[in-house]
Amino acid sequence: MTNMPEKNLYLPEIATIQEVIQETPNIKTFRVILDDEEKMREFTYEPGQVGQLSVFGVGESTFVINSPPTRKEYLQFSVMRVGELTSKLHQLSAGDKIGVRAPLGNHFPYESMKGKNIVFIGGGIGMAPLRTLMLFMLDNRADYGDISLLYGARSPQDMAFQYELPEWLERKDLNTVLTIDNPSEGWEHTVGLIPNVLLEMEPSAENTVAVTCGPPIMIKFTMQALKKLKFEDTQIITTLEKRMKCGVGICGRCNIGDKYVCVDGPVFTAAELGELPNEL
Repeated sequence: MTNMPEKNLYLPEIATIQEVIQETPNIKTFRVILDDEEKMREFTYEPGQVGQLSVFGVGESTFVINSPPTRKEYLQFSVMRVGELTSKLHQLSAGDKIGVRAPLGNHFPYESMKGKNIVFIGGGIGMAPLRTLMLFMLDNRADYGDISLLYGARSPQDMAFQYELPEWLERKDLNTVLTIDNPSEGWEHTVGLIPNVLLEMEPSAENTVAVTCGPPIMIKFTMQALKKLKFEDTQIITTLEKRMKCGVGICGRCNIGDKYVCVDGPVFTAAELGELPNEL
C-alpha cells in the first residue's frame, strides 16, 4: 500500500480572475475561481481566514477571503495598492491567472457568538474581513441577536463596497451607520471619527461582542472607546495581518512573542492581544 504524497503547503492553486471591481482610487476587489473545478467545488473555509495571492514572477501577499462561505460562486479578495506586489495585482484584469494558497490562519469564533448582539466597527479597507463575517451572520440571521455596523472612511470616495451600502442601510435586521472624517458635499450620513461616533451610538456591552478592523490608529482608539462603553477585553475581537510571509508558521516573519499571526491569528480578542509583547 502506497502512502499518498503530502500536500505542498507552498504550492499555490492556479486560479482565474473572474471580475475586477474598482472599489476606491487605491483599492480593487478580485473575484477569482480555482481552475480545478473539483477543488473549487470542495473548497471550504471559515469567516476570517486569509489566503496568499501570488503574481507569478513577482511574489505573493496575504489578503482576507472577504466572500462568506455561505456564498461560494467565487473567492473574493480586496487589495489596497501599497507596494510592488499589490501594484502588479492592480494591473491584472478578468481572465488573467493568479496563484491562491488558502485557507490559512484561524477564524472568527462565530459559534461562541451565537445568541449575542454583534457590533461591527470598520474603517476603510478594514471593512473587508468584517464583510465576510457580517454577511455570514446575515445568512444565518436567526443564530444572532441585534447586528449593528459602523463603517467609516476619510471621505465618501474612500469607502469600499459602495454598491452594497444601500442594501445594508435598508435592511431591517441590520442597524447601519456610515461616517466620514470631515463634511463632504452631498454626504447625507454621519460626520465624525469612528471612535467618537461609536461613543455617540452607545451600544450596550451586555451580551454583546464588538468586532473591529481598520488602520492601527483607528483600532487603538476604537478599543479605548469600547472600554469606556464597559466592553471587556474578551468581548472585543480584531484582526491582524502583520508581516505574513509563508502563511504556515515556518518562516517566523510574523511572530509576536510566541505567537504567529499566520497560524494563531489573524483573529485575536483584545484579551489575547494584551498578553503579547508591545510590537504592534
